Amino acid sequence: MHINELLTVVCEQGGSDLHLKVGNFPVARIRGKLTPLTQFKRMVQEDTIAMAYTILASEKQKQRFKESMDIDIAYSVPSLGRFRCNIFNQRGTVGLVLRVIPRKIFSIDDLMLPKVLYKISEEQRGMVLVTGTTGSGKSTSLAAMIDYINATRTEHILTIEDPIEYLHRDNKSILNQREVGADCQSFAMALRAALRQDPDVILVGEMRDLETIETALHAAETGHLVFSTLHTLDATETINRVISVFPPHHQKQIRLQLASVLKGVISQRLVPRADGQGRVPACEVMVATETVRSCIEDKDKTKQLRDVIAAGTSQYGMQTFDQSLYFLLRQGMITEEEALLRATNVGEFKLKLEGIASTSDMAKANMERGMNIAQGAGRESGGSLASSSAMPAAPTTFSPNPQGQKMPELTPFNPDIKITLGRP
Repeated sequence: MHINELLTVVCEQGGSDLHLKVGNFPVARIRGKLTPLTQFKRMVQEDTIAMAYTILASEKQKQRFKESMDIDIAYSVPSLGRFRCNIFNQRGTVGLVLRVIPRKIFSIDDLMLPKVLYKISEEQRGMVLVTGTTGSGKSTSLAAMIDYINATRTEHILTIEDPIEYLHRDNKSILNQREVGADCQSFAMALRAALRQDPDVILVGEMRDLETIETALHAAETGHLVFSTLHTLDATETINRVISVFPPHHQKQIRLQLASVLKGVISQRLVPRADGQGRVPACEVMVATETVRSCIEDKDKTKQLRDVIAAGTSQYGMQTFDQSLYFLLRQGMITEEEALLRATNVGEFKLKLEGIASTSDMAKANMERGMNIAQGAGRESGGSLASSSAMPAAPTTFSPNPQGQKMPELTPFNPDIKITLGRP
């Protein structure tokens, strides 16, 4: 049994990951679910070691694995594609996890991402962060944004990755891609060197430590457009994570720096589609406005970011996770069960579905009409436009007035009216 045989089956079945563990069948993640490949035999130690050494092509890589007992590396199979691989020791045996990297770089339209990402990609300087859990599509979204810049602007784009995932070709821009461990020693060292390499756009695969974050902020301050990722769930957690990396006596200064350079935060979660054709991204998008900057600068206001994002849908293209889920649900793209499972505020989301909304919720209803996503079919369906027949009809059970009663019109708020409450 060769590693390439397993990878071929995973790719043919539209899988995203392959897990290899001694004593188990090979397991593929297909459309988000782990599926044993029972047509192959159970793995033994000799199998995983042989596969690991097939991937570790050089003696230097084998030595790194022996010393650190885990290693990230890219693996290519001609006519099949590229894979991001992590090889590690567990309970005295060797394990492997391989992530499929599509040969095609999908566009923002293909991936069904919010169209405001086009505007964010057109920024000339500052910092853009794409966040989410492992496997939420951060690298794919970043590749789409970099590819858009490459196709529309004349820039020098420099990427620093561990390992290199998507391979970009020069279009209107010049692209240089550096891999940690092969082309440079660390993210921080490569990022410092990048400032002397005349870049316009810098992609940092992940901001893992204080030195990398500090250098990335400096690069954004000095006129570069910096893209990076963090393993955070939403915009508020992202801000707090960046700030908390620094010592307490530096945090006020970092808040001011971050507020001045941050252009946007895109947080993603992948949700299974109602039609079973893969997954669709639910995105929280925060765009840097004066109000957002004020919330970042003042630690007591940072917790208000969610409300600021919810109020900025129509004017700035911002949206919270729950707004994104509600939009996808109303479009019939996801089920109510999946929406509730992934909602940030489940109780509030249930009330919204039942049509019991607060005045502020009803005031935001018109804003949500401005939400839109590009009409692709998602990465797992090849990025092509889904046919109308394949799309389920929008559900009718989520009417804000399920009893069919006529709802009274809301009177616009008048700040000159004073209401006095007295005790009876």
